[in-house]
Amino acid sequence: MKIFNNKHKLQKEIKDEKNISFIPTMGGLHKGHISLIKKSKNYKGKCLVTIFVNPKQFNNKKDFNKYPRTLKRDLKILLKLKVNYIYLPKINDVYSFKTNNKVYLDNFSKKLCGKFRKGHFEGVLDVVNRLLEITKPKYMFLGIKDYQQLHLIKKHIERRKIKTQIIPCITVREENGVACSTRNKNLNQKYLVIASNVYWFLNKKKKIINKNLKFFDSSSFKSNLIKLGVTKIDYISLLNVKTMKKPNKKKEKFKIFIAYYLNKVRLIDNI
Repeated sequence: MKIFNNKHKLQKEIKDEKNISFIPTMGGLHKGHISLIKKSKNYKGKCLVTIFVNPKQFNNKKDFNKYPRTLKRDLKILLKLKVNYIYLPKINDVYSFKTNNKVYLDNFSKKLCGKFRKGHFEGVLDVVNRLLEITKPKYMFLGIKDYQQLHLIKKHIERRKIKTQIIPCITVREENGVACSTRNKNLNQKYLVIASNVYWFLNKKKKIINKNLKFFDSSSFKSNLIKLGVTKIDYISLLNVKTMKKPNKKKEKFKIFIAYYLNKVRLIDNI
């Protein structure tokens, strides 16, 4: 396992590698990250993981400061997983150069999380664009829990004709149904129970909606979730997973998308 803080040293090391699998993270590694890394091993190339808490994708400085940072623990996990390369850049190392590709931000960035987190996706796409130019991987592994982010990164890569192939990976959940997330570290036991109840409520409702789309009532859902103990709900939407528009037909493949708060911790999921 080789660790790099400088992009030029990293690039010199990997310049002859033609089959790099890339997993971008902000640290606070959990079972979801581990599943991405394990899946990347099936592609028989070298595995490169970045840990970089990107300040530009936080629209709230307090949220940035409170984001869990567990670097020593993360490195032990990566060593055990036999990751080949780890990139731990400082802010200047990522943002001190002019990119070849201009960020393409699809209009869908204004919906869902984009409506409530101004500048968030601009920051996400900017850093992903930069990390791709630094590392030039053949594959990039992303979880579908961050479905909107995954969709927007795909659109950017397609529009800019970047050669990296995105490998979407399933959402890994705890036994109680809660989607694995670094932010879960900021929840106490009481709120973890509520998060579990939110998942099972939505899971049950989706089965009903599968029979008839008319059973989706966002106002009713919100009222029930508040009763379960949710502090605040940014949105709850039903969207076709391909078109990212409201489904009209029963056989369309759709998901329930949600962003909500437990105390001051914001969680997202799609079910």
